[in-house]
Amino acid sequence: MKRKRWQSLGVLRGLALAAMLLLLGCAGQPVALEALADDLAPPAPREFRAAWVASVANIDWPSRADLSVAQQQAEIIALLDQAQALHLNAIVLQVRPSADALYASTLEPWSEYLTGRQGQAPEPIYDPLKMWIEEAHRRGIELHAWLNPYRARHPSAKSALAANHLANTQPQAVKPYGDLLWMDPAEPAALQRTLDVVADVVRRYDVDGIHIDDYFYPYPIQGPDGLELDFPDEPAWQRYLSSGGQASRADWRRQQVNHLIERMYTLIHREKPWVRFGISPFGLGRPERRAPGIVGFSQYDKLYADAELWLRQGWLDYLSPQLYWPVDQSPQAFAQLLDTWARENTQRRHLWPGLFTSRIDDSPKSWPAQEIVRQITLTRAQPGASGHIHFSMIALLQDRRGIATLLKSGAYTQAALVPATPWLGAQAPSAPRLSFKHADGHGTPDTVLIEPEDDSTLRQFAIWKRYGSEWVFAVQPASMPQVALDADPEHGKPDAVVVSSVNRLGNESPRTTVQLPP
Repeated sequence: MKRKRWQSLGVLRGLALAAMLLLLGCAGQPVALEALADDLAPPAPREFRAAWVASVANIDWPSRADLSVAQQQAEIIALLDQAQALHLNAIVLQVRPSADALYASTLEPWSEYLTGRQGQAPEPIYDPLKMWIEEAHRRGIELHAWLNPYRARHPSAKSALAANHLANTQPQAVKPYGDLLWMDPAEPAALQRTLDVVADVVRRYDVDGIHIDDYFYPYPIQGPDGLELDFPDEPAWQRYLSSGGQASRADWRRQQVNHLIERMYTLIHREKPWVRFGISPFGLGRPERRAPGIVGFSQYDKLYADAELWLRQGWLDYLSPQLYWPVDQSPQAFAQLLDTWARENTQRRHLWPGLFTSRIDDSPKSWPAQEIVRQITLTRAQPGASGHIHFSMIALLQDRRGIATLLKSGAYTQAALVPATPWLGAQAPSAPRLSFKHADGHGTPDTVLIEPEDDSTLRQFAIWKRYGSEWVFAVQPASMPQVALDADPEHGKPDAVVVSSVNRLGNESPRTTVQLPP
């Protein structure tokens, strides 16, 4: 949002506030004006602005598998610094690409994308996920842990499987499929392993979300005869038939995936009710539910993913369909696809589409940077949509064709809060108390100190500063309970500050205001 939207709001209200302050006899002292807060500053902007950070094949992080620990950590800082500079408010970090771990796990081996050899820990030892979470939260950025539920080995893998990899410890649960290894969704050991991994991450790490992508049953591939290879789940299928099962094989496969989604949603919220569960399926839904003229691959029939059912049942907290086509591509028209998903969202879960920002590159087929801006504009205009996720962070870090610069000067001029998730909890925190701090003990204050209520759920402060007739918005982590009153190069010193507390579900407290002494 641009600042000019709020430039006209403060003129008359500023005069009214000044008069009230004089009546209250509060010159030079902080005054809590909760009753007037909504009249003083605009509502806090709300939008989920995120980027995926992919570890598989070293797409985003780490950029190579042979980096030293110091280099890995420097890349973490660089990626998060860029996210903060762009006013992103979430990172979706891939921590389980292939039944492995980019964190300290007793269940699965260290990923080869981290150290070059599966099962080999970083040296000197550290926990990458812990560092990502701490550094993200220090910048006021959410960290969502992204796990692939079924892939057991990616074609880019080079090292041997570790001894404790599931393919070695429970080989009946893992099947070869083309150049992949895949955990069979119908094998109880595969399902239980994925659920155990999710529970372990949620229990041990302060993640804000758990995220899975579009890989359920694998994307179909062709065999040597040119025909599509069927997934080799015959043992589980025969067990189902012998038990009296009557569903078709396709419906039976969808039942396996549905069972995972429902159990994962329940498990996450049983462990920590505030951790959100997000899914980013392929962008095209069931063929019979599409808008006229929309054609293409059917995840319902080929991946056995019934995303429409998950929305209807409310088995997720946010859906991020991968809308990886340009706006003007009619068979997969961005605006029509987004509207279709919005209409399917009868439980009113968050709808945050995935954008193919990495399609901006140096190739002749590169998208112009303006394509992503158009898609953000369309998303903002779509009722029911309240954010988006870029695939992937590397394009923003490299500022390909000026995309990061364009976003920073336009769509992301100011910060935004993540939208609240009221179905997981709607209780707002208490308003913070504000006071002045003087560096020299007297004279003009240089800092506003924030004293929130003792609340372990607090995550951020939403802060408005007024410069004459213009309001400027910022977000700070709860670990930074103060507001600097330094002069802004463009505006000078602020004359009023408005602060609210925000908890981990995005609920905002009543606002507290101080008028700064002249």
